Amino acid sequence: MAASFLIAALGLAGVTHWRAAAREAAAEAAFPPSGQFVTVDGLRLHYETAGSGPDLVLIHGASGSLRDLTFALRDRLTDRYRVTVVDRPGLGHSDHLPETSLRAQARHIKAGLAQLGIVDPVVLGQSYGGSVALAWALEGGPRALVLVASPSMPWPGKLDPWYRVTSTAIGRALAVPLASAWVPDSYVRQATAAVFAPDPVPPGYDAWLGAALTLRRETLAANTAQVNALRAELVTMEPRYPALTLPVELVHGTADTIVPLSIHSGPVSDLLPNARLAVIEGAGHMPHHSHPDRVIEAIDRASENW
Repeated sequence: MAASFLIAALGLAGVTHWRAAAREAAAEAAFPPSGQFVTVDGLRLHYETAGSGPDLVLIHGASGSLRDLTFALRDRLTDRYRVTVVDRPGLGHSDHLPETSLRAQARHIKAGLAQLGIVDPVVLGQSYGGSVALAWALEGGPRALVLVASPSMPWPGKLDPWYRVTSTAIGRALAVPLASAWVPDSYVRQATAAVFAPDPVPPGYDAWLGAALTLRRETLAANTAQVNALRAELVTMEPRYPALTLPVELVHGTADTIVPLSIHSGPVSDLLPNARLAVIEGAGHMPHHSHPDRVIEAIDRASENW
């Protein structure tokens, strides 16, 4: 009986990894790199640059890639900024780092963009990308920040069940291949809708985003490690916020249940000496899609300091 169970388990594992590999190959064929690469310490950082003017860097959130920010927002800014959008390390087409911390990601992005002559940009971070932007500011470099629905403060409670399961090595070893191989497209669409709620998903967004890239095993593992470490990193960052004197524009919706306004942008706006908080009534977690004019206004305010 035990031998039969072991054979069945090994067979399921083999089929799971085979199917995951096939889905990964299909995802990379459907959504190949759209930009260029710069290499830092032997690791590639994928980026796109468009437009001309003062430098503006856009950093995407968890479970995503630069494609979220090139869907619509980027092209509304290129008439007056040189806009550089990056795949965060471990996501999209950027190599993963041995260390997945906010600080390590910020240093890696900063070093890569410095090779392109981008040394003192305005940096916009959405969701987890805003946490990376805050870590970058604590390291020094950005001229100003625009934080859109960004985690900035330690939160009460726990992460959702997926992240709790993948918080251990055993959990990741079991859950990541299964999710990569078997999560259906319908579930991905439902998850995307939940991220946008109560706002609708823009027409064409699902097809553009390339969520299949996020379901690759290595990408899932990197994303879960980053998110599971986030709260502890924010605990260490919070006492340093009052020393950040650069301009910080905060944009947050009142209906954001993923990164609640009352826990994050509200309190942090009182800690940052030069912060301005723009609250969008009824907006969810993706105001750069649902209310892009408000986000662009925040970018322009941040850029007035040039």
